[in-house]
Amino acid sequence: MSHFSTVKTELRQRDSLVSALEDLGYEPKQGGHSVRGYRGQTVEAELSVTVQDSADFGFVWNEANGAYEFVTDLDLWRQSMPVERFLSRLTQRYALNTVLKASLTEGFAVAEQRDCQDGSIELVVTRWDA
Repeated sequence: MSHFSTVKTELRQRDSLVSALEDLGYEPKQGGHSVRGYRGQTVEAELSVTVQDSADFGFVWNEANGAYEFVTDLDLWRQSMPVERFLSRLTQRYALNTVLKASLTEGFAVAEQRDCQDGSIELVVTRWDA
């Protein structure tokens, strides 16, 4: 019996997901790595993060819904924040990275970016038309 839990997400763009993980201080490994769980059990993931003294976690691509699924052994989760809060912060950073990437593609430049005390992020982008 597997100890791994899978959480569906709406995270679809690998580059934004990798950037979001890096923003949170993790070093994701890309391309078919094992995620370790209870008693050495493993599951393969397209993105994985090795964590000392806790369960690893990773992301598995779900072809049916076209999004990554978060996978980890929740019994071993010993991160500084609960998994729900982690996924919330990850989703926020993912959204920010997706918006930044799309803005740059459309010719906008970041004029201001600020992390607010309430946890939100203020972003101002500008574009000069000639």
